[in-house]
Amino acid sequence: MKLLFDENLSPKLPRRLSDLFPNSLHVRDVGMKATDDPIVWDFAKDNNLMIVPKDADMHDRSLVFGNPPKVIWLRLGNCSTQQVEAVMRRNFDAIKSFYDDETLSLLALSR
Repeated sequence: MKLLFDENLSPKLPRRLSDLFPNSLHVRDVGMKATDDPIVWDFAKDNNLMIVPKDADMHDRSLVFGNPPKVIWLRLGNCSTQQVEAVMRRNFDAIKSFYDDETLSLLALSR
């Protein structure tokens, strides 16, 4: 399960979560800082990555286009990187089930 963290999340998250989600990336890692959503979407699709955003834009794309890629929408509002990490760790089993189910396109996580 490889993740692509959107630019509204900390670029530290791939490293902080590497024990659960090895080889995950942040959009900055692949030169896509301030890149339009369709380009990020296509990159994730082409590289078998699940997109992890905090805003609703990728949520909306997921509803229109389905998967791939899958979207893990973090509905957290203003929060720290530590809080995002905690939510991802606490929901690992749900994320794994979501990843394994080919029919699902969107997983929304909150505190």
